[in-house]
Amino acid sequence: MDASFVTLDPQSTTPASEQLRTQILAGVQSGRLAAGDKLPTVRGLADHLGLAANTVAKAYRALEQDEVIETRGRNGSFVSASGDSTHRQAQLAAVAYADRITTLGVAPTEALALAAAALGIR
Repeated sequence: MDASFVTLDPQSTTPASEQLRTQILAGVQSGRLAAGDKLPTVRGLADHLGLAANTVAKAYRALEQDEVIETRGRNGSFVSASGDSTHRQAQLAAVAYADRITTLGVAPTEALALAAAALGIR
């Protein structure tokens, strides 16, 4: 896979590992990166972007934890077969939130207001 779709903004206050994570995730969500696509090695991508290998490894670990990519030992890292699991995980989080709010006896309108505030929606 070519890493040319990744461009980091050195002036950004967002850490490089997070910029990289979100750009790979966006590539998966847009279909530019398909299930099974092999990602560059940590060292190769770090060299390409002028980053420390640990920075790229941190992004890869976060993507793996979110089930967006999978690492197959010496074979490398690949976009997981399930692709982007973000929506599935968000739905599970929403269900957990709804269950907890119901247990606490919070009214649905108040629960929505709390969620909106937490998301920064006014």
